[in-house]
Amino acid sequence: MSLIPEQDDFLFPLGALLDARDKVKTANNWQEKYREIMLMGKLLPSLSREFHTDEAQIRGCESKAWLYHTRFDDQHYFLADSEARIVKGLAALLLAECQGASRDELQVFDIQNYFSALGLKGQLSPSRTNGLMALANQMQAAANSDE
Repeated sequence: MSLIPEQDDFLFPLGALLDARDKVKTANNWQEKYREIMLMGKLLPSLSREFHTDEAQIRGCESKAWLYHTRFDDQHYFLADSEARIVKGLAALLLAECQGASRDELQVFDIQNYFSALGLKGQLSPSRTNGLMALANQMQAAANSDE
């Protein structure tokens, strides 16, 4: 990618994101989980419009969403943004689990098991599930690349 955010942008604090993920997991019903996911999206830094490029756009996602990747030593970091609040919240859930992971950890990450453990299995529409899979696949591919 020719235009990439500053490396420091990838190092946003994870504490609030991890706490929000735990709230999604312990929410009693789908409405509460949905609300927590929407709030979670607000915890991710927003990418400026200049980074909303075709090159960074996640293919297979119904809503426009963008993903950037960088690596520090053997750890991988991501920035994600979307025009749709629910998609940004779902991306935040993925980043809560994958931010700072090694290539090997990302390669064995099973998004279906992760979302099942969060109580989200069967709650997302097929198009949202496909978009989420596309995001996870793109994260794994980025970590596997030689960049």
